[in-house]
Amino acid sequence: MAAEIRYHSRLYVGDGITDKKLEKIKKRLAANPLRAGVSVIALSRNGVDQLDIYDSKMLAWPYYRENPPLIVGITRSKEESIRMIERIAQECWKARGDCALREYLLC
Repeated sequence: MAAEIRYHSRLYVGDGITDKKLEKIKKRLAANPLRAGVSVIALSRNGVDQLDIYDSKMLAWPYYRENPPLIVGITRSKEESIRMIERIAQECWKARGDCALREYLLC
């Protein structure tokens, strides 16, 4: 049985994704990630990187169905995800004076 997808409490959402669209995207990610058509930003699990960008199709892989990442952002494209990570880094720098994004997002 697949584990439920987890979302950050302050989910970052890309331009043009309204609350209504966000709910549809979340339902698609849970039911059939192959049809979601978005990029997601997640906390990295490898201990070296801070964040990872995934095409939503990757969430259909058995590993991610059993071990879903903590999603901190949803965008329409990889390029938009990169811009969003830049925004998160700027917020982190202003709030903490460093770029420890993982710690910033988990506090």
